[in-house]
Amino acid sequence: MSTQEKMTGDLFEVDKRLSLKPVVDFNNYLREAFGTGKCTCVRCTTSAWDETGYEFQHTFDIGGQALNRRFALTAGSDVLLALKKAWLSYTKAELSNGAILDLDAIKGFVEPGLHNRLVPLVLASGLAKDIDGKLHVQPQAA
Repeated sequence: MSTQEKMTGDLFEVDKRLSLKPVVDFNNYLREAFGTGKCTCVRCTTSAWDETGYEFQHTFDIGGQALNRRFALTAGSDVLLALKKAWLSYTKAELSNGAILDLDAIKGFVEPGLHNRLVPLVLASGLAKDIDGKLHVQPQAA
């Protein structure tokens, strides 16, 4: 096989790890973690959507669209469990508690259209905290 044939073949080869159930489930989870529009919880509507003083954000502007976090689906422990399953399937390695999240590696198994949801979800769920520009998995999320 010539070098040109190898290069052309690589263009059409899809990483089979992307079709593993935990990876597909994580992508679906990211898609479902946010609802359309501003948060409508009592706290947000009473404050006229002023989130000053909130520990975790409720409403997000993601890609120019207002989205709200679905609290029932996105506790830190739930996000961590879904992420650990996908991480293990994709990398064949454990995601350790207290780890610094490798966003580039995670983006390797997340659909490109969902990349912009990763950081808002891990921060708003309490899964991770931004320390000096790095996302550290929080012990209480584990």
